[in-house]
Amino acid sequence: MDVERGGRFERRVLGPGREPDPRYSLANERTFLAWIRTALTLLGGGVAIEAFAGNALGVVERRVLSLGLVCLGMVLAGVSCYRWVSLERAMRQGRPLPLNPVALALAAGVTIAAGALAISIVARG
Repeated sequence: MDVERGGRFERRVLGPGREPDPRYSLANERTFLAWIRTALTLLGGGVAIEAFAGNALGVVERRVLSLGLVCLGMVLAGVSCYRWVSLERAMRQGRPLPLNPVALALAAGVTIAAGALAISIVARG
């Protein structure tokens, strides 16, 4: 059964299709919110490194790490919104759910930042 969405904005964003089971839409929303929490944590980590690293890191290292984490958080927030909409559309149209390259990029970014931080701390001894 096709369900007409209430507003023009919703129809435009979600497109045509059948309304999915509310449990799946709500699970998709919870996942989106988890990604947003992760993005906020990355932003907070970048701010914390810049504000509190003090002499533990050099100025350049501190700025690169903090800027990297802030940028990673910013990108993750935008991509998570896109992913939420694309999953919702796929569910509405009965298509297979797309893969999640965001998780790979996030893992790589955090690994690089953690490795750089560990190297900086060991080098400062």
